[in-house]
Amino acid sequence: MRYTDLQHSIPGISQRMLTHTLRQLRRDGLVTRTAYPEVPPRVEYALTGLGTTLLDAVTALIDWAGTHHDEITRNRAHYDNEASGS
Repeated sequence: MRYTDLQHSIPGISQRMLTHTLRQLRRDGLVTRTAYPEVPPRVEYALTGLGTTLLDAVTALIDWAGTHHDEITRNRAHYDNEASGS
């Protein structure tokens, strides 16, 4: 994916945080970065073989979070109410 496509697909992420995260993922060998000598410059990121092995685990975590979202929201509200002395 192109950098701007990644940025648009992750709501609320800052340019700084996305750049930092992509650098770390490259360092870990989970993504590759390909820069094309064009005007304007074009950069694309792709999962490596190692990165692809994480897809099942990440998908399971996303599914779990979606399933338990309402319960977590209720627990947070309950905790916040108790913490504030209400």
